[in-house]
Amino acid sequence: MTLTPLDKGRVLRADGAMLIARNRSFGLLFSASAITNLGDGVSALAFPWLATLITRDPFLIGAVAFATRLPWLLFAVPAGVLTDRADRRRLMVQADLLRLLLTCGVIALILTVPRFPVAEAGRYILALSALAFLLGCAEVIRDNAAQTVLPSIVAPADLEAANGQLWSVEQVAGSFLGPPLAGVLIAVAVPVPFALDAVTFGLAAWLVWMIALPPRLAPPRKPLRKELAEGWAWMRGAPTILRLALMLAVINGFYAMFTTVLVLVSQERFGLDAVGHGVLLTAGAAGGVIGGLAGPRLIARIGPQRAVTAAMLLFPLPPLLVWLTGSAWIAGAALFAETFSGMLWNIVTVSYRQRRIPDALLGRVNSIYRFFGWGAIPLGALAGGALVALAEPVLGRAAALGLPYLVGTIGLSALAAYGLARLRL
Repeated sequence: MTLTPLDKGRVLRADGAMLIARNRSFGLLFSASAITNLGDGVSALAFPWLATLITRDPFLIGAVAFATRLPWLLFAVPAGVLTDRADRRRLMVQADLLRLLLTCGVIALILTVPRFPVAEAGRYILALSALAFLLGCAEVIRDNAAQTVLPSIVAPADLEAANGQLWSVEQVAGSFLGPPLAGVLIAVAVPVPFALDAVTFGLAAWLVWMIALPPRLAPPRKPLRKELAEGWAWMRGAPTILRLALMLAVINGFYAMFTTVLVLVSQERFGLDAVGHGVLLTAGAAGGVIGGLAGPRLIARIGPQRAVTAAMLLFPLPPLLVWLTGSAWIAGAALFAETFSGMLWNIVTVSYRQRRIPDALLGRVNSIYRFFGWGAIPLGALAGGALVALAEPVLGRAAALGLPYLVGTIGLSALAAYGLARLRL
């Protein structure tokens, strides 16, 4: 791999040996990510499952997922300005504490439900969607600050290892442990997984508060429009990063379609209960864990360009397998491939951005990037539910549930062809 001038003196440390032990601040950030993502993993199953207890309407279920991710479309860009202006550690703490309070609100909502299924489903779905939306707003601020603060905590040579370890623990806690734990807790009582979620946010806030950051001189404040224009101008001058953002929008939009419908596919095609659905998600998470741990070594060996190419070629395979199969085992293997390829993509592209974007602009450019990449998630979630609802009267329930996966296979295949032709790191 040929190093650019920006990379001189920054040869990748693929192993990242003892990074947590030798860097206390990274260890605290790592621990906070593990704890908060355990709560996120629990709620990732608990929220859609709660929605299916209230209603079987795929559009209303998609509306909850839409509300959860809509803040990335509306507030990702202003959150970047806030991240560059403010104390990033304080932002993370405040966001986690807000999520704690909002999760207590979800528990209060559940306790008001007289019985499941709910007779007036629309009213409860609206309230659940409002709480999900506010939780998503706090997540936008927290996640943007966390990704922006990492280059201030670890050395440039450690970025691949640090990102790989963070993504791995997020997968282990958020997808490997959280969903099956949520299935068990839902079987105990519906509010219990949300109570655990609230506790994890409180612990994460405490750990982040103990992180020591180097002194940072925030840039002088300018009008909001001008600060946003500076971030956009820089991004337009970096066509590779802009291209990655637009490609991520397509990837995340399709995967949001799959995730929204998957809870119904699990129940109606695979015959899984809450515990079984959690195990299915855990099978997928194993790919993310392996990708996060082995990814830095693989990237160092074959280079970022080949790693991203491999990821793009894998992207269409998971939806194709889910569309074709009636087996939960094959679906689990498909989810494994999905998270493995996504992990390779994330490690390469996030590290690429963190090296190249100036610190003074990092929050704004990251937020614009995530506006594209994550802003597509609510649109994909809503499209997934709407596609099933519209197709069901024509194709029948079973065929309609498979339609988002067929559409996604075609779309991600086209994306891979585009990336092979145009993407150069």
